[in-house]
Amino acid sequence: MRFIGNKESLVEIIDRFMKKSNIGGKSLFDFFSGTVSVGRFFKRKGWTVFSSDLLYFSYCLQKAYIENNSIPNFEKLLPRLNYKSLDLFASPLDTVIEYLNTLPGKKGFVFFNFTPEGTQSLQISRKYFSSENGKKIDAVRMQIEEWRTEGLIDENEYFILLAVLIESVPFYANISGVFAAFQKKWDPRALKPFCLRKIEVYEGKYQNKAYHKDSLSLLSSVSADVFYIDPPYNERQYAPNYHVLETIAKYDNPVLKGVTGMRDYSGQKSDFCNKEKAQKCLEKILTEAQCSSIVLSYNSEGLLHKDEIISKMSFFGNVDFYDIPYSRFCSNINTKKCNVSEYLFILKK
Repeated sequence: MRFIGNKESLVEIIDRFMKKSNIGGKSLFDFFSGTVSVGRFFKRKGWTVFSSDLLYFSYCLQKAYIENNSIPNFEKLLPRLNYKSLDLFASPLDTVIEYLNTLPGKKGFVFFNFTPEGTQSLQISRKYFSSENGKKIDAVRMQIEEWRTEGLIDENEYFILLAVLIESVPFYANISGVFAAFQKKWDPRALKPFCLRKIEVYEGKYQNKAYHKDSLSLLSSVSADVFYIDPPYNERQYAPNYHVLETIAKYDNPVLKGVTGMRDYSGQKSDFCNKEKAQKCLEKILTEAQCSSIVLSYNSEGLLHKDEIISKMSFFGNVDFYDIPYSRFCSNINTKKCNVSEYLFILKK
């Protein structure tokens, strides 16, 4: 998934520098989980993982990838579907995904609020999805909820199916990168028929834990060998950039406002998007985090200067600093400067 600050392409480099700084352990707290790329990486390496994020769609991904430790069997659901996969080697999850892909579209919240046909009464109709794809997303989302209500899927299966939907939606969205706005002209991929994509479910043997909370509120209750901190680094809040995914994940019929159909995100604002508050939050983490090491990812274009961060962290122990050049995602194709640095600060208390 395209996500601001996604560490999928950097996580192996981060791991390499952690080893270079002699940072090890058996447990990690992914403090700002996002798309769960860091948590997934360390879970696969055999760590116990704790994760948290203010965004509910991130929590759904955490529940599916981090907290869940088994491949779903859909023992109650499959006998009721009376559906046989065309693939002889299909897993139960593959079969359920294949069945969901056969559903006819339904006019639901996504259709009526994020497609041009559904919003034609507005002064500017919304073009996040084609009308047919909007109906297909609604049909899938309503079916998942219906199965849960009927007790045909358990909690793990529910969140795995939500993760499948959340991971698939951006591939058919008429956006330049984030959901803060839709494009005026149709992106060719947004006109392709919507189809759920398979995801990889990670088995595990440790009791991992996902949270849908402000991670700062967990400092007194979560302890781990390593805290991985990847906070917002500029004044732009994350919630409005992913409000459509949040609405699909919750499917809570929110009141929407403005041209883009923004949901209320007043309870999901991060203090790291304000320089003064970010300084205080960082100090709070450094002071109260129950861990041996803190690994902080930050952007060279961030509100806090690297020397300021090093100075604060040095008060608590030895700090290693690494500068990792990379090309960041540019939502505006006319943006000239896309080459920045990922700063990695490693504190060993």
